[in-house]
Amino acid sequence: MRLETINLTDIKIEDRFWSKHIHLVKDVILPYQWDIMNDKVPGAESSRCLENFKIAAGRRQGEFYGAVFQDTDIAKWMEAVGYSLSSGRNQELEALADGVVDLLAEAQQPDGYMDTYFIIREPDKKWKDLCEGHELYTAGHMMEAAVAYYNATGKRKFLDCVLKLGDLICETFGPGEGQNHGYPGHQEVEIGLIKLYEATGNRKYLDMAKYFLDIRGLGENYFLKEQKSPDYLHIFPEFEDYDPRYSQSHKPVREQDTAEGHAVRAVYMYCAMADVASAYGDEAMLEACRRLWENITEKRMYITGGIGSSGILERFTTDYDLPNDYNYSETCASIGMALFSLRMANITRESKYADVVELELYNNILAGVALDGKRFFYVNPLEVIPGNCIPRTSREHVKEQRQKWFGVACCPPNIARTLASLGQYIYGTDKDQIYMHLFISGQTCFRVGNSTVSLEVESELPWRGEVSTSLTGVPESGICINFRIPAYARDYTICSGGRQIPYENCRGYASVRVTEDTKLQIRFSIEPVFVRADVKVSSDVGKVAVMRGPLVYCLEEKDNGNNLAALFADTEKGLWEEPSEEFGGIIAVRFQGKKMVNSSRHLYETYEPQYETREIRAIPYAYWNNRGVGEMAVWVKAIIK
Repeated sequence: MRLETINLTDIKIEDRFWSKHIHLVKDVILPYQWDIMNDKVPGAESSRCLENFKIAAGRRQGEFYGAVFQDTDIAKWMEAVGYSLSSGRNQELEALADGVVDLLAEAQQPDGYMDTYFIIREPDKKWKDLCEGHELYTAGHMMEAAVAYYNATGKRKFLDCVLKLGDLICETFGPGEGQNHGYPGHQEVEIGLIKLYEATGNRKYLDMAKYFLDIRGLGENYFLKEQKSPDYLHIFPEFEDYDPRYSQSHKPVREQDTAEGHAVRAVYMYCAMADVASAYGDEAMLEACRRLWENITEKRMYITGGIGSSGILERFTTDYDLPNDYNYSETCASIGMALFSLRMANITRESKYADVVELELYNNILAGVALDGKRFFYVNPLEVIPGNCIPRTSREHVKEQRQKWFGVACCPPNIARTLASLGQYIYGTDKDQIYMHLFISGQTCFRVGNSTVSLEVESELPWRGEVSTSLTGVPESGICINFRIPAYARDYTICSGGRQIPYENCRGYASVRVTEDTKLQIRFSIEPVFVRADVKVSSDVGKVAVMRGPLVYCLEEKDNGNNLAALFADTEKGLWEEPSEEFGGIIAVRFQGKKMVNSSRHLYETYEPQYETREIRAIPYAYWNNRGVGEMAVWVKAIIK
């Protein structure tokens, strides 16, 4: 059986590393993004997201503004609000959200339809452009938001709106005569429908999600057929020569072996596939999830967890094609990969999936937001030379610093909802078992039979491999607690009362059965290491990166001067740690190396390289560009001896 996620209302996080990021959501990110969506931040890209809803509701006159999926900005913001309220009610924030719900309800059409682009601009084109229109994608985010808000507040108005929308989708789409036999151009509604099923128990929403997956890639491609229609609405110029691999509609989902196309679309679909595989006991679907996850993590994922290496179409390319300086690695894609990996961890109970959840959260996702909560990365490169990031070049999508906002702003509110819902990634439960996927300090409680068991955790991660746990309320029948054994952990032990106790290694989890209230201490060593890529990754041949526990490190110009490409690491002399108060307290890493210092009068000439010995400093990748604009590099050349 799939592990269940503990309700966010039953989880309280008090963690030295994560709390500052979570509090930032409530204190800064949500208010800032509210101002953005009301166009109150000078110098930021205009949003007019709420203005579109006011026009659709008849409160204002005007034209639709923004991307066809502009509605999802407020949907993800509302979802983040729901998660934030789950950890503590906030009357002011809740009042703002209730006002948004009233506005959405006013804009919703009598039949349940809710999409301001088509309500305002193309009222006769509803459901006629599934390839580019994003109606189902937008609906999915509305569903996720409504369920999160309902779970936090118990208020039904938003949920009732999206249930009406869900009913409309179930009536409109399906195999029946007169129904639309299409499926989403951008996957997401499948996740939303499953959330509606979980909130209501109404299986028709789950069946609808399964239908969208089952028909995808069958027979004549729906999108190519749709584009042949004389009244087809062409929205995006890049869809002119449409390749079905872009939307993972090139073959039936159970037959797919490699991660193709738009990375966010892909991992959102894989999330739904995992959900459906679990709900229906669909082994073929689950096996496809395994294959696709393996293809990504073994051949198409960056060391930081970034996925989608191409800046053109935000997509996967081919195995081992992982350039560092013009890659894409969209923040949303890493969020989707974390969600996919969490589902696979809860279904299979294999720790390798939780390892990737942790990698994503501590690196590519966290890098997406500045420590002040007011600037964001959409694209997450592994190497930046600021002067090279200029418009109308192969690096125009790469930004040398985080931005206040984006014209396409999917990533900032996605970061907000992820950080606000961090608790969902920590635990999984099943009857008399609890799995600890991540070591994050805090308290939670869960049911075992008629008993409520409380669990308190004190974790020193990511800086030290020390975790203390206290279980109270353990029933006489006992419970089994399963601690993840991270792939990077060395000398892993579990102690009770100061004495080491045995454990069973179950698919990468240390399993311990207890029959009374218990305190357990988990210890393992975390050391900085040099990591090398597979030799088939041409961009990284002869280079090394630094990791310490779950953290990937990077070099910045601030610490090492400019022209980072001229640095060479001496891997034989090891690495040493440097505690620092920067960024709220970190452990930096230093190592010996050299820098090529030749000066030439010509662009090319014959010379013998000359080097100076240097001590090189690395900081966590998640925190780069928080000290100003400058060069950055994750990979550094290694000295060959």
